[in-house]
Amino acid sequence: QVQLVESGGGLVQAGGSLRLACAASGLTFYIYGMGWFRQAPGKEREFVSGISSSGDKTVYADSVKGRYTISRDNTKNMVYLQMNSLKPEDTAVFYCAASRNSWNTPTSHASRYDYWGQGTQVTVSS
Repeated sequence: QVQLVESGGGLVQAGGSLRLACAASGLTFYIYGMGWFRQAPGKEREFVSGISSSGDKTVYADSVKGRYTISRDNTKNMVYLQMNSLKPEDTAVFYCAASRNSWNTPTSHASRYDYWGQGTQVTVSS
């Protein structure tokens, strides 16, 4: 049974930082591309960042480029999202996801992700 479990969310002031983590189990982690998505209240889920299976390729949404960094540790079956210079508009539930077909080139398309976590809440106060 595949499980993706996010952690690290919380309440932070604008300008602050958080590091999200996603622990994966039940899948051959190193052959999956991984991604982070978020969904704010009343809005559709949106792509945040993706990373290839080896970690050599990353992609970011324009809204987070330069502030967020995605990384992974295939020895620990973990993927991370370092978020700096947080803004109130970053407030959302953040989800990690795994994509078998996008192992080589990270994708922003949610439909290409096979497994999803339950999400972790990030709230940025002004």
